Amino acid sequence: MTRITCVHQGFELYGSDRSFIETVRVIRAAWPAAWIDVVLPRSGPIVAPLEAIASRVLIEPLWILRRRELPRLATIGLLTLPFAVGRALRRIRSSDLVYVNTSVVADYLLAARAGGGRSIVHVHEIPEGAVLKALRALIRWSGCGVIFNSRATERAFAMPAHMRARVVYNGIADPGPVKAMTYDGSRPLRLLMLGRISRIKGQDVLVEAIGRLPGAIRDRIEVRIVGGAFADAEREQALVAAIAEAGLAERVTLHPFVADPAPHFLWADVVAVPSCLPESLGRVAIEAMAYGIPPIVSDIGGLPEVVEHGSGGWVVPPGRADRLAEALTAIVARPESWRAFPAAARLRYQTVFGEAASAEAMRDQLLRVLGRRASGTAPGT
Repeated sequence: MTRITCVHQGFELYGSDRSFIETVRVIRAAWPAAWIDVVLPRSGPIVAPLEAIASRVLIEPLWILRRRELPRLATIGLLTLPFAVGRALRRIRSSDLVYVNTSVVADYLLAARAGGGRSIVHVHEIPEGAVLKALRALIRWSGCGVIFNSRATERAFAMPAHMRARVVYNGIADPGPVKAMTYDGSRPLRLLMLGRISRIKGQDVLVEAIGRLPGAIRDRIEVRIVGGAFADAEREQALVAAIAEAGLAERVTLHPFVADPAPHFLWADVVAVPSCLPESLGRVAIEAMAYGIPPIVSDIGGLPEVVEHGSGGWVVPPGRADRLAEALTAIVARPESWRAFPAAARLRYQTVFGEAASAEAMRDQLLRVLGRRASGTAPGT
């Protein structure tokens, strides 16, 4: 029996978590008789959907390189690293294939070098500075096969040619028929922002942009910001305060994280992804396009790979609330100018980011690892 281990750093149901579930679903479809273990650092909302796919879901300590955890990991956390690497190595050696979802799971990448070419890492992040250098070195050391989720991620990591890293866009499950274009200017535009409240996502930029709108335009827009701050209550409170100080409480409402964002997508006319730091791809923008909702995104990271400006959505400079406000003004005032955008967004989703195309490419990369194992060749050759 083929034994496959899938390792994930999260436990919630945000975009990266849903992407992981979809990858495990692809693996199950490709190897229906395989024994599939899923390893998570904590129990949480992600467990239930995984239990329907995997043979077993295991909760085990993982050595995860999260930015807020680095001071602890660099001190007392180092005492646990040898035990974590040993545990990871035992699991790698008992598996035919190990899929590690993101480069921040350090114990599995360190162990992979002695794991006989069984591992593949799927890189979903674009870190900065010293963190990027450390993760790049970690991947090179690991000898893993490498999948990047966008060209932007591939460029950021700049792996040597001999590693033959490949880009596979995340596939998003089809939510069903395209959402009808109903906005004609006779009611407020419904603008949705969905995702974790963080310095990366740009909720503060969106709030500033709404505050900059001319009064006549601001009164014709409704904004939902959906998500939580993930153990950072101060950041969430700061966003609430910023909305109140700008006098936008009637225009901008905050909603808690939900496992199923479908009702929010079905409400929205436009989805905003005003990221301030590089998104490796931009799952929320792809999900919006799957519903036939045009997204307005920042020109940073992988987001310009998702959205074709002036066709199925809009691309604006990152961190520029003034430019975002200008684009929103045009969207509200001239709905006829983007009447064709919903259909174009849906078509781009179907042709580039549909689940079937991604599944085929992902299966090919995983088969390469299994093939190297069978032939005895080294990873990256």
